[in-house]
Amino acid sequence: MANPNEVLNSSKAPEPVGLYPHARKVGNLLFLSGVGPRERGSKKIPGVELDEAGNILSYDIEAQCHSVFQNVRYILEDAGSGWDKLVDVTVFLTNMKADFATYNRIYAEYFKDNQPCRTTVEINSLPTPIAIELKCIATI
Repeated sequence: MANPNEVLNSSKAPEPVGLYPHARKVGNLLFLSGVGPRERGSKKIPGVELDEAGNILSYDIEAQCHSVFQNVRYILEDAGSGWDKLVDVTVFLTNMKADFATYNRIYAEYFKDNQPCRTTVEINSLPTPIAIELKCIATI
């Protein structure tokens, strides 16, 4: 019998920065942990320039949006779900005023066919020097 509360990790998405899985399957639902734009096997964040102390000098929200959406796709597909099965997306931005219009435009490109429920909130910071993170729920 299959585990009703299965822990899932993707071999393509960036490694978690703490003790948590990429996703958990509960029944026919898939709950994703927060997903950022980092690249697997690297601390590199697309479009981010840091100073020696690790502070953000500049970042490209467009590059981060494309990367985070790709990472979500990796996790969904490796877990037996898919982009079209997303039902709820919570988006965390660190600079709503500067980044919302760009993020919203790119989001519309990725979600034109599937339109999950969405909440977008601004937060002061994220655990790594990123400007966007997604928290998602999908069906399997």
